[in-house]
Amino acid sequence: MKRFIIFLCICSLLFIAACKKSVSGAATPVPDPPLVPADQSSFASAATINLRLGRGINIGDTYEASWADKQADPNDFRRIAETGFKHVRLPIRWEIPSRGSYKTPYTIQPSFLAKIKASVDEALKNKLHVIINMHHHDSLFASPDAMKPMFLAQWRQIADYFKNYSDSLLFEVLNEPHGNLDAQRWNTFFADALKEIRKTNPKRTVLMGVAEWGGVAALNKLVFPADNQLILTIHYYSPFTFTHQGAGWVDGSAAWLGTKWYDTDYDRQNVINDFKTAQQIAADKNIPIHVGEFGAFSTADMDSRAKWTRFLARWFEQQNFSWAYWEFNSGFGIYDPATGQYRTQLVDALINDAMTAPVATTLTDLYSSNFSGGADGWNLYNNDASAASTMAIADSKINVTITAAGNETWYIQLVRGNTSITAGKLYRIVFNAYSNTSRNISATIQQSSSPWTVYGNGDFTISATDATYSFVFTAPVTDVACNFLFSLGKNGTSPVTIYNIKLQEVSF
Repeated sequence: MKRFIIFLCICSLLFIAACKKSVSGAATPVPDPPLVPADQSSFASAATINLRLGRGINIGDTYEASWADKQADPNDFRRIAETGFKHVRLPIRWEIPSRGSYKTPYTIQPSFLAKIKASVDEALKNKLHVIINMHHHDSLFASPDAMKPMFLAQWRQIADYFKNYSDSLLFEVLNEPHGNLDAQRWNTFFADALKEIRKTNPKRTVLMGVAEWGGVAALNKLVFPADNQLILTIHYYSPFTFTHQGAGWVDGSAAWLGTKWYDTDYDRQNVINDFKTAQQIAADKNIPIHVGEFGAFSTADMDSRAKWTRFLARWFEQQNFSWAYWEFNSGFGIYDPATGQYRTQLVDALINDAMTAPVATTLTDLYSSNFSGGADGWNLYNNDASAASTMAIADSKINVTITAAGNETWYIQLVRGNTSITAGKLYRIVFNAYSNTSRNISATIQQSSSPWTVYGNGDFTISATDATYSFVFTAPVTDVACNFLFSLGKNGTSPVTIYNIKLQEVSF
């Protein structure tokens, strides 16, 4: 009896289907389920996610590379997890025409999305958190207003494609905004991209970078949207003459070859000073910090690279920053894919080594400013018609009044010539400075004529608080007549006061 009933049911279903087909000429299609945001109510807070990120590394020279269509090695994610890292950052260049259209609706190629998905899945399989970003969007940096629709459309697609992933996947809106995408525009562009992401990912953690190439210099120009699922991400490559010595894509970097990082108290204090603004922002805005890139290029000596990397990694952890080293297996990398061998000093510096004591030093003053009788050889130059400033000496201090800042920092420079340095020697520049608002300045030892090679440089954010600033550099050449200078342009018209300027030789 049961078999007969089942038979009748099957016949009835077949009859209904046949009738529908005879009326319409085709079987009735089954509609796709509606596209709705995933339930992200259980996602962890940004602060908790940042703690979970911990130690990470970039998969560089892969998806951000425009010169080759590469696929990340799935085994690299296993290697990274086994080494002790907790997350990977995937830099991705979405703007390449073969990966997506430059015409509305700016469709990203499904095959490229699938390629990124494969790496995300492989990372998650190895219990790694993943940050996917937008990297090297050159057309956006050149013409931000014209390219904004493409930028937003790409994020709309990326966010929708990955919306059902767990909170172990994070989005980073844009790597190192610069060019015509200035600080003011960047605040607006980030907020608008975040709105697109929030339509499908209401609780996913999103990273906000910094304008003017992603470093610490423009931190005080950030405006954060009202969103409690954000992480501030910062890149750090200071001192640049050390981390990028011999880097072929950096003009003049061959002159920096041989630059060392000694791990002195002064070296360490420079790092700490550089992050003061970031720490204040983190406290004021209750926002966690991720150092998304830091690394020293392979042409630096390995001992210096290990010292620099070890101190930064341990100090970042002491501040409860998460971090991602740049990068796994290319010019800065910890792993050589050709030999299958790790660079163990770098691995130990990142993962295994404890914080060490700084190297002890002795300081000898070679120059100490004395403004009791005048300018002491310092001259102020307005190097472009768009800049205007004047200098006065009072209370043994140089006071620079700025009425027009110009468009570049070097448009206003305070210069003292005939400074002597000797190749291979270590020097420290130290000075006191303040302004009536927060602003950026730089101090430089530089060749006094074309090509104006920089021998040592430090970038600083000064404020209304009178404070001491310094940086250490190794002289790459002997030059008995170089310029000692401060660049004061671009960053507004607040006045600058500088005094107690010293050039010191550092010995061990």
